[in-house]
Amino acid sequence: MTDRQTADTAETVPPDSQTVTSVEHWTDRLFSFRCTRPRSLRFRSGEFVMIGLMDGDGPKPKPLLRAYSIASPSWDDEVEFYSIKVPGGPLTSRLQHIRPGDRVILRPKPVGTLVHDALLPGERIWFLATGTGIAPFASLVRDPETYEKYGTVILTHTCREVAELEYGRRLAAGLLDDPLIGEMAEGKFIHYPTTTREESPVMGRITDLLRSGRIFDDLGLDPITPERDRVMVCGSLGLNTDAKEILEGWGLREGANSNPAEYVVEKAFVGEGV
Repeated sequence: MTDRQTADTAETVPPDSQTVTSVEHWTDRLFSFRCTRPRSLRFRSGEFVMIGLMDGDGPKPKPLLRAYSIASPSWDDEVEFYSIKVPGGPLTSRLQHIRPGDRVILRPKPVGTLVHDALLPGERIWFLATGTGIAPFASLVRDPETYEKYGTVILTHTCREVAELEYGRRLAAGLLDDPLIGEMAEGKFIHYPTTTREESPVMGRITDLLRSGRIFDDLGLDPITPERDRVMVCGSLGLNTDAKEILEGWGLREGANSNPAEYVVEKAFVGEGV
């Protein structure tokens, strides 16, 4: 970006913009970035906000915004996001090229259903994610409240290829060394990655592994019951639909902020299919 382009951009950046502090490209389809956190942003781990860039040239460019789950925990000084690169996508085709020092729009009005308040008390919590649907759970597994509420925390992550699991692998590997929640997570946190196309230690859609019971055998855990288990689901439309059918078949009811129950699904957006 030239000095002139930088100056032009600065003139059109809205007041609710933040500075990008770091960017990491995980694959040719996936990237994450961190930015400064607005002082006014107060959120519950698992919620999402609207982020984006200014769209169009000329005297009156408009903000181009999309819903993104916050991947950082509520106590973090910065805000992290995890995104797919959509070929020709109005926002991600540009967002994937951001660099430290660039500005992004962040509307500090968080919402969402993937929060502890939407679930009744339980003994175990399952985070079922496909693709970039792991983002809200990256926030929740780094939140002390998760380990205060549950004795067992299971994060599943299903992607097409092994490389696409790396974000979740690094997240899981760093939990026990985290100075805030490391001791809390020890002995409680379980990571269960699977692939659907490239060969890996565990292959298959998470919904198939739930139906067959293989996941319970692999982890040495009893099957999910409404009395003991709570579940959050985020990912592709297929995951959301199939998971709802499976969970309700096992007697779990869908919850909400206003009516807590045994499971919740993020309906505001869906990730890529796997």
